[in-house]
Amino acid sequence: MRPPSNRELTLRGVILGTLITVIFTAANVYLGLKIGLTFASSIPATIISMVVLRLLGNSNILENNLVQTQASAAGTLSCVFAALPSLLMVGYWHEFPYFQTLLLTLAGGMTGVVFTIPLRRALVSRSSLPYPEGKACAEILRASSPEGDAKNLRALIQGSTVSALVAFFTGGLRVFSDGFTLATSVGASAFRLSGSFSLALLGTGYLVGLAGGLAMLLGVFLAWGVLVPYIGYLNPAAHPLAEASSLWVHKVRFIGAGVIAVAALWTLISLTGPVIRGVREAFVGGASTNPDPKDTDLSPNVVKSLCVLLAVTLAGLFTQFLWPVLHHGEALVTLVLLGIVTCFVIGFLVASACGYMAGIIGSSSSPISGIGIIAIILITLLLTALEHTGLLTADQRPVAIGFGLFILSAITASAAISNDNLQDLKTGQLVGATPWRQEIALLIGCVAGALIIPWVLQTLYQAYGFANAPLPHAGMNPDQVLAAPQPALMAAIASGIMNHTLDWNMLEIGGVIGFILVVLDLGLRKLRLALPPLAVGLGLYLPPEVSVTITVGAVIGYALRHYAPEKGTMIASGFIVGESILGVVIAAIAGGTGNPNALALPVPSALQPWLGGIAFLAVLIWFSHALKKETRPS
Repeated sequence: MRPPSNRELTLRGVILGTLITVIFTAANVYLGLKIGLTFASSIPATIISMVVLRLLGNSNILENNLVQTQASAAGTLSCVFAALPSLLMVGYWHEFPYFQTLLLTLAGGMTGVVFTIPLRRALVSRSSLPYPEGKACAEILRASSPEGDAKNLRALIQGSTVSALVAFFTGGLRVFSDGFTLATSVGASAFRLSGSFSLALLGTGYLVGLAGGLAMLLGVFLAWGVLVPYIGYLNPAAHPLAEASSLWVHKVRFIGAGVIAVAALWTLISLTGPVIRGVREAFVGGASTNPDPKDTDLSPNVVKSLCVLLAVTLAGLFTQFLWPVLHHGEALVTLVLLGIVTCFVIGFLVASACGYMAGIIGSSSSPISGIGIIAIILITLLLTALEHTGLLTADQRPVAIGFGLFILSAITASAAISNDNLQDLKTGQLVGATPWRQEIALLIGCVAGALIIPWVLQTLYQAYGFANAPLPHAGMNPDQVLAAPQPALMAAIASGIMNHTLDWNMLEIGGVIGFILVVLDLGLRKLRLALPPLAVGLGLYLPPEVSVTITVGAVIGYALRHYAPEKGTMIASGFIVGESILGVVIAAIAGGTGNPNALALPVPSALQPWLGGIAFLAVLIWFSHALKKETRPS
């Protein structure tokens, strides 16, 4: 038997990483548009890589690490779901043009790889940040037992199979309801409690942890137990229950945006020192002068060439976007230059913030949405300032709104990749990988993800439609559209600022609440407790059923934390993967047939919530039993 090699970046690893990337990217785009959240794919990608490469033979820990580094782009580049659909919502696009979407996503993602190079030493090599997911991947990679690998893979398959079956009965056959809602009114005040039977949300809560889950539940309570009833009381309506959703969409969700913006701004302020030191070290003591081959990034010349290439690509995309509406030279050149500078300056700042938060709470919980809110506010304010200079006119506001969201899409891709790449670089540091090879692997992952994302977005839009966007086909059921909460919020903010209709009062109230939460969290951390302000903000502006079910998963994770934690993590990851992938399959069927209910069975609607609740409870019992059984003495 041949001993394992020491190869890192291999052709078979690139092919395997690309296959995993394509599958998980599709799953994550669907999940993000459905519930506003994605899952971190590094851990399941690590397990799959280990098993497949072991079957192929002559594998090693470094090759496995490079595969998961590349494949983890699935959990990151897919975050463009938070911005790109907003172009449909403001009426600038009517579909997702393939090559334009591909190049924008690719250029944005690659700038994220470039940004992490000067950040690596400050936030990874010489930092005490915990990087929970990065360390977890390192522990899995270090596992050498074939039996252990097979056991983890079985747990992932079990969770995926159970979740896919439940999702098939829910979204395909329509036998199970996807959740429940309890609502009542007292005078002009409406109260609502909603929950979902989604196993993907359950698994997300298990991985997020108790502090994040309870913080999101607090956000739900503030939204539906305090703010919606109070605003309804101040603005009496004939039908309070019917008006409640509108109050949440147009009022309370902007309060949540203010909370997220302040919490994210605090993160940026706290990063100022480490970022400046990291940039200085990267250019003063670069890779060419570093004697340690295991601490070597891509060379400065390669980085500079990449920056030039990406700037040219972005300039071409921005010119193509603006050309049909804006022909005259001065305004066109100014906007293109503004877009490039914004992508590199604001993009670097948001990449720093997301990377830092990933080091604290993990990639899946990092506040990309909150950072996006700050970015779109800054971008749109800059565009508004150009209107005051006369370069833009009032009748060109639609193109300015669309252009701001177009820039935001590139920045979102950049922030997402930076968020994930630092986590991967921490894993590589722990297992002895070479940083520059990891950076090449992530660039390849960007290519693979960008190739599939436009097709997935177009397929999901044609099959389901998005909330707040025109339905692509006549006769579609508006109750079955994908919620797409982040794109709707970004579109509302951009349109509100440019048209001077944004309710700044709600954002200001959210800012005050966010400041109070930041101070409260700082005090609690001295007591070794936590109340993440960003999680509270998410609870305020995500649909309540999302946060409630995530909290259920977080509580279950806390209650079962002593029982087979590694198996629990893999089953929970399987819950997310199974439902997400099946959602894409059902979307493809619906898109191909033109009927979202193509597989539906004639089950009475009154029976569906009961069947869904029973199935959800049965999975909870099975999940608990599976983990407790794992720890029983034989």
